[in-house]
Amino acid sequence: MAHILPHPPMSLPAEELLDWYDQSRRDLPWRKPGVTPWQILVSEFMLQQTPVARVLPIWQEWIARWPTPSATAAASAADVLRAWGKLGYPRRAKRLHECATMIARDYDDVVPCDVDTLVTLPGVGSYTARAVACFAYRQPVPVVDTNVRRVVARVVHGRADAGAPSAVRDHADVSELLPRDGTAHRFSAALMELGATVCTARSPRCGLCPLSRCSWREAGYPPAEGPARRPQRYAGTDRQVRGLLLDVLRLSDFPVSRAELDVAWLTDTQQRDRALNSLLADGLVKQTVDGMYALAGEEF
Repeated sequence: MAHILPHPPMSLPAEELLDWYDQSRRDLPWRKPGVTPWQILVSEFMLQQTPVARVLPIWQEWIARWPTPSATAAASAADVLRAWGKLGYPRRAKRLHECATMIARDYDDVVPCDVDTLVTLPGVGSYTARAVACFAYRQPVPVVDTNVRRVVARVVHGRADAGAPSAVRDHADVSELLPRDGTAHRFSAALMELGATVCTARSPRCGLCPLSRCSWREAGYPPAEGPARRPQRYAGTDRQVRGLLLDVLRLSDFPVSRAELDVAWLTDTQQRDRALNSLLADGLVKQTVDGMYALAGEEF
């Protein structure tokens, strides 16, 4: 039976991780020199619960079209929803538009640099605020996502899974690991990259790990405790129906009738009604005076 190491001291060799990151990191456009804090903030909005491969083309088109907060704020809500395309969770697009408006109006078109101010912006939670402070402004603040939590759980604590999140505990863990020599922002990106590409949840590629020591490996790879997590289902959910209804509106240059929306989902009429009502309540869709439907902010 594998022996689980008892609470090893916090350690993770920064030099090994940074050397690997410099050689092996993915060539992501929001990591390139010259990318602005606003453009990094846009990437963070888009990357929430969305794979990098789906974000890449949308982010590039968005930045080419609206490179600044004021450019985004000047766009209509309908144009923003159309540009968001198939990224999912379209409320993020609405909140990003609201965020751009506030930055343009209240912060002279410059994204704030401190976490406390960033979290007051529409759609910006604790994680996004820390990510922008770290990656855009190189501040040594802990940035903790699912990938980071998993790497720390394995390398430092010898556990296969990080368990339930705890902001206080997770931030304290990562804070203790951050280098104090000005490379904390690169270290945070490298930690995230390691979890995303090597120390993955289902099929970790331990043979490619750059770290010479790992508590989980040394303990014999003990399995995760508790039941396995079920993958999120998408097919047949209200999220899918909402997306199908939005597709109809995005592809039309004019308001559409209820009958045109109805054909998007014939499987369950009550679910379709519920999805449409939620889109109206979220301010993503509007009903015109003559009973037609259009994207919010659409002008005819």
